[in-house]
Amino acid sequence: MFIDKVKIYIKAGNGGNGSASLHTEKYVANGGPDGGDGGKGGDIVFEATTAENTLNAFHFQKHFRAEDGENGSRKNCYGKQGKDLIVRVPVGTVVKTVDGEIVADMYADGQRTVIAAGGKGGRGNRHFATARRQSPSFAEHGVKTKEHEVVLELKTIADVGLVGFPNVGKSTLLSVVSDAKPKIANYHFTTLSPNLGVVGYYDKSFVMADIPGLIEGASEGAGLGHSFLRHIERTRILVHVLDISGSEGRDPLDDFELINHEIYTYDEALKQLPMVVVANKMDMPNAEENLARFREKYGDKYTIIPMMTLIHEGVDKLLETIVGILETLPEPKPLEYTPVSLDKEVEETFEIEELEEDVFEVTGGLVEILSRKVNLDDYDSFRYFQRVLKDKGVIAELRKHGAKDGSTVIVGDIEFDFVD
Repeated sequence: MFIDKVKIYIKAGNGGNGSASLHTEKYVANGGPDGGDGGKGGDIVFEATTAENTLNAFHFQKHFRAEDGENGSRKNCYGKQGKDLIVRVPVGTVVKTVDGEIVADMYADGQRTVIAAGGKGGRGNRHFATARRQSPSFAEHGVKTKEHEVVLELKTIADVGLVGFPNVGKSTLLSVVSDAKPKIANYHFTTLSPNLGVVGYYDKSFVMADIPGLIEGASEGAGLGHSFLRHIERTRILVHVLDISGSEGRDPLDDFELINHEIYTYDEALKQLPMVVVANKMDMPNAEENLARFREKYGDKYTIIPMMTLIHEGVDKLLETIVGILETLPEPKPLEYTPVSLDKEVEETFEIEELEEDVFEVTGGLVEILSRKVNLDDYDSFRYFQRVLKDKGVIAELRKHGAKDGSTVIVGDIEFDFVD
């Protein structure tokens, strides 16, 4: 089983709560606030590795959660930060939202990217001390994180991609030029997942990928079309392998045009990639005649290399050609994209809606922030809540919306009577 696309669920750690401790010491009266801050929650960190080449592990484990931060404590002791959770993915994995927006491109071996940040720890009560409120008995709660649903999509990273119809000799060619051991048999779709091999040619080396055989309609999802084609996007050169003999009753010129059509329909940008044509199975009947027809039509557009893979004839010429082309190409780059953050910054904004006559609800980021700081059972905390509403312009805006003495105001889970 080869899995190259999977949906998983990730949750960074919650921030620890701040402490509302008051300093107590023998012979010292009226000690001030000494509550420490809560610890930050652990991050969800993705790490790209060449040790994995499929997403199969995520078929069995789909939920990932980092450690919560610890609460602050007395004597200004900070809570311990939650441990980050390292999630290892194959090089070439693209992390997306369920809407298809790119969060990260895990392009390089060893690359680490924070996909979901841990919640910020709440502040201890010492942060809320003022000249008039010298011993606040409330503190701030840590930020509670949300669970995110993300899609992992593996796009194989290779210098060279072998493309062509099933059973034309791609897997055999890869096994001849590298240490890869793909499954080889004389039937279609023997290869159901990309195989990678490192090819050495004198002092040069490059990575070659055997892309499973394509069929007509692959660009529209026929067969395993999209699953196969996504692995071509990262390659720098395409090597189009043809059964030039037409041993399965198809015209190799038609095969060439059909596969190219599927590739370029899937992604027109692939037209920019150099393409080398391997005319394989030259030892079969009709091969010479078909090669002559192919050269006549395409000889001035492509480098065409006749080959008999099983006896390695034409292999050196192919490798020499590939190395020469790679030397002229720029180094591969990661995807060009504007990363989308899963952790939206909460802004201190608010909106007011009159739910019914004399009943007003305040919503928005400001409400979410205040909900972490207010303890309805604590008088100091509620006074702080009222002052923030006034300082942020909520009270004035309520008046503009028609609130008056006795009107009901709802702010999150808090409900109170408006006093003008």
